[in-house]
Amino acid sequence: MTALAEAPVARRTFGDLARGYLALTKPRIIELLLVTTVPTMIVAARGMPSLWLVLATLVGGSFAAGSANTINCYVDRDIDQRMHRTERRPLPKSVVTPEEALRFGVVLGLVATLWLGLLVNWLSAGLALAAIGFYVFVYTLGMKRTTPSNIVIGGAAGCMPVLIGWAAVTGRVELPAFVLFAVVFYWTPPHFWALAIRFRDDYAAADVPMLPVVAGLTETARQIVLYSWAMVAVSLLFYPVARMGLVYLVSSVVLGATFLREAHSLASRARRDLPVKPMRLFHWSITYLTLLFAAMAVDQLVR
Repeated sequence: MTALAEAPVARRTFGDLARGYLALTKPRIIELLLVTTVPTMIVAARGMPSLWLVLATLVGGSFAAGSANTINCYVDRDIDQRMHRTERRPLPKSVVTPEEALRFGVVLGLVATLWLGLLVNWLSAGLALAAIGFYVFVYTLGMKRTTPSNIVIGGAAGCMPVLIGWAAVTGRVELPAFVLFAVVFYWTPPHFWALAIRFRDDYAAADVPMLPVVAGLTETARQIVLYSWAMVAVSLLFYPVARMGLVYLVSSVVLGATFLREAHSLASRARRDLPVKPMRLFHWSITYLTLLFAAMAVDQLVR
């Protein structure tokens, strides 16, 4: 991480601090992670698990994700200061000091581990701790600034909620959970690269080697198509592996076909040197993941 001059901390109210600490956890990312957790638990339980178990898992998972995101903000505060998209985050704006952010992130991680271990099970706690470590040390510190494959490998941390949810219900991590892990793993690059295309100049200014910066728009779009096909294939594999019903099968086919249409449309426009609309794919990718996992839950509940 390059050195940077820390701005003086202005006088802060309790509300300023509360909003700053909350923003460090990146609540919108946590929302997306939790969208995958509850349906996974429903499939693992072959029905609705106890509400207490669901609540305990969601709280612990939120603490774990918040810990990883907060430490990421601490490490990347120099990048955030140089990018228009992130310049208003709490650390660049000096709402929270770096020391406060790091302390908050570490405490959240400890609380998450103990919460899950004592109230759910120690396997889910261990998986949550592994996710924090992977996101901080492998992605943020190890890969983000060094390789355009950063989001491919580093994105594995965002796949961990499905393993945590499955382990919370069964006390084990079984084959269907690993297939769901693969769905989210292959979903992450198209999702994030679409955003990186939109903010390519930001990443270039911050010297972050995201694929659109290093390889250009056409190659990025080609990679998006390849990962999209892999994602859809794995989502269909989940049907026989987890013994899902027709609700899931039909939903995965329709949603997957729509995703592929958007990915191919982006790639076609990039090849013809036409203006692309990457945020259309980015927003659809969120809808896709939400609806796919919702269909998974509904499939089990109606059966």
